[in-house]
Amino acid sequence: MAIRTGRDIHAADAAPEDASVDRTSIYVYEAPLRAWHWINALAITVLAVTGYLIANPLPSVPGEASDSFVMGTTRFIHFSAGYVLAVGWIFRLYWAVVGNSHARQLFKMPLWSPTYWKGVLWEASWYAFMRTEPKKYVGHNPLAQFVMFWVFMLGMFFMIVTGFALYSEGTGQDSWQSALFGWVFDIFPNSQSVHTWHHVGMWVFVIYTMIHIYAAVREDILSRQSMISTMISGERMFKDNRDD
Repeated sequence: MAIRTGRDIHAADAAPEDASVDRTSIYVYEAPLRAWHWINALAITVLAVTGYLIANPLPSVPGEASDSFVMGTTRFIHFSAGYVLAVGWIFRLYWAVVGNSHARQLFKMPLWSPTYWKGVLWEASWYAFMRTEPKKYVGHNPLAQFVMFWVFMLGMFFMIVTGFALYSEGTGQDSWQSALFGWVFDIFPNSQSVHTWHHVGMWVFVIYTMIHIYAAVREDILSRQSMISTMISGERMFKDNRDD
């Protein structure tokens, strides 16, 4: 179904509740989801920076270690941001249930739909500059939906699980962290392997973030629909291709 507005703008994924008349914007992302997005972005940034420093410690500083406690502080900030990420991930699952239809999009993968896969390939060709006219979407386009589910949501789950497993090494076998996440060490051959894959996951997120920012800015410019401002106001704004 396509949305028809006063400027005859169409969105490929319009839902009945998105119907509008004589308007060029649609309310898509609710306030709790937008807050989660920005808090999550901050937590991931803090985790990436502190995680890199944990894997590549700063040079030793003179004096007693207890006087500076640089790496101890770095680890504390990393663990705190990890808790924020984990709580946010659980909240995101909750909001997928109680939020609007767009809040559930990342968890509804139409993998058996030929139309969906055609959309993924079409968007891939659009991002590869093989097409000149974009398709407009109220929510995420098929390619973004695919990447955000498999790389972002599942990747975040992997980072949370492995992160708490590593954290349990410090809290001890009697801790709830060990009880819930100790099984991770039964899958990987040793603790160092968990460290390695957790570190690899960090770089995957760094690359994902760079591509995500690039794609959002690119779509804001080329697709003639709002991206960045939508995650601030919640409104997806459309501009007729006939406008300057």
